Amino acid sequence: MRTSDLRPIFVDAGVVRIIDQTRLPSELVLRSLASVDEAAEAIRSMRVRGAPLIGVTAAFGMALAMRSDPSDEAVDAASSLLLATRPTGVNLRTVITGLRAELGNLAPAGRHAHAAAVAERLREEDVAINRAIGEHGLVLLRELAGRSRRPGGRVEILTHCNAGALATAGLGTATAPIYRAAEAGIDLHVWVDETRPRNQGSALTAWELGRAGIPHTVVVDNAGGHLMQRGLVDVCVVGTDRTLASGDVCNKIGTYLKALAADDNGLPFYVALPGPSIDWETTDPAAIPIEERDGREVAELGGTRLVPPGTPTANFGFDVTPARLVTGLITERGVCAASADGLRGLYPEGSASAGRTTGR
Repeated sequence: MRTSDLRPIFVDAGVVRIIDQTRLPSELVLRSLASVDEAAEAIRSMRVRGAPLIGVTAAFGMALAMRSDPSDEAVDAASSLLLATRPTGVNLRTVITGLRAELGNLAPAGRHAHAAAVAERLREEDVAINRAIGEHGLVLLRELAGRSRRPGGRVEILTHCNAGALATAGLGTATAPIYRAAEAGIDLHVWVDETRPRNQGSALTAWELGRAGIPHTVVVDNAGGHLMQRGLVDVCVVGTDRTLASGDVCNKIGTYLKALAADDNGLPFYVALPGPSIDWETTDPAAIPIEERDGREVAELGGTRLVPPGTPTANFGFDVTPARLVTGLITERGVCAASADGLRGLYPEGSASAGRTTGR
């Protein structure tokens, strides 16, 4: 299985299956989802993670719920269960609120087939979106390679967290341009932030890049600024769990610090942005619900205590990078400025897309 062929969620003989990301990088394990409860557990426990993949998994969860009980009460219960799993990424809310409304307009007998069809369509659309992001990002990386003074025109890229195939239905957002550039023969190297405390960079991004044969090096989270000061980074490319219509970007905790360092060192900072991750309804960054996870993720590692007993820990999952620090947004429709005008130029339908299960 090549990285470009990775499908973190798929249907096999009528059974919904996922890659259990909590078992990576040591082993590749597939799990079956037989109920909406199992889908919700997979999202909550981060067996699946990444805003696009969470949205697709939630849609399959609704389909599983409708298969066992297509009543109005089941629609409401499944929607509430899934919405309560993880609060920050906007895809989950968009998919569930839209699908809930659509199912409410259907007779119970047709609800399972509709939800299953929507889930599969979202899965396919996400891969297509990521492929388009890769093409538009390739243009930027090719330009950087053309200006590079490094041997072979090499481009040095810094990533944060995992915005790869494992965070989506396939290919990834921030990694799609990297994979496309490698296919095009561009010499590149990726600096991979470990992304504490769950290590999505060192465990997942490095695993993906290794399978793709792309040169990469894992660094501790706080090394990014040092690398930039020493001229070892040409561009930062990250993903996003929610982007406001203003261009402000909510992504994995630590993204803001990378953007500040990039700005201080005069380096471009791009965000790979799939249209369905745009939040057209929230205007205040302070209103974004920032997930606070179990403090044991910070205090422990593999069962070993890292901080003194009784010491409190805080585990904020995300932060917000102001639009002023973002060089541009790489979307499936092109590259635009991180601003209201930039986004409206590519998505003139704007808030009219809110509530649609496709988000397009």
